[in-house]
Amino acid sequence: MDHLGGIVSGPRPGRMRDRRGTGRRGPMAMPGPLSPRSVPIHRSSRESFDLLVGDVVASLEPHFAAEPDHVDIVVEEAPMLPPEWTDEVPLSIVVSRPRDSRVVLFRLPISHRCTTRTELEDLVWVVVLERLAEVWHMSPDDLDPR
Repeated sequence: MDHLGGIVSGPRPGRMRDRRGTGRRGPMAMPGPLSPRSVPIHRSSRESFDLLVGDVVASLEPHFAAEPDHVDIVVEEAPMLPPEWTDEVPLSIVVSRPRDSRVVLFRLPISHRCTTRTELEDLVWVVVLERLAEVWHMSPDDLDPR
C-alpha cells in the first residue's frame, strides 16, 4: 500500500504546465524522433504565413495558367511609410509593369488584424482575391474557388 492510503495517483490530465513562460514542453514541442521539424510549433510566424499564402496561390493555379498577364505574389513584413502617414496601413499593393504585375502582401498588418488562424486564412484569401481581380480586371467572386 502507498502513503496516500490506497489512492492511486497518476499524471495529471490536461496540458503540461508552463511555469515560467518558457513555452510548451514534451515531445510535441522539441525536435526528435517523435516530433520531426515539420511539427507546426517549430515554424516561425513568417514561415506559417508563407505556407498559407502558398496554399491560397496553389488553389488559384488554374487562373494563373489561363490569364495572359503574369503575376508574382510576394510577401513582405510591412510597408515603408513616410512619418507623416495618417491613413490606415495598407494590407497589400499592386506594382504594375508593362509585361507583368507584382502583388505585395504585407504580413504584419494582415496578421495584426486577425485574432485566430481562421480569421487570418479568410483575410489572406480576401486580400489575394481582391488584388488579383484588380490586376486581371475581373470580379473577385469569379476567381474564388471555395
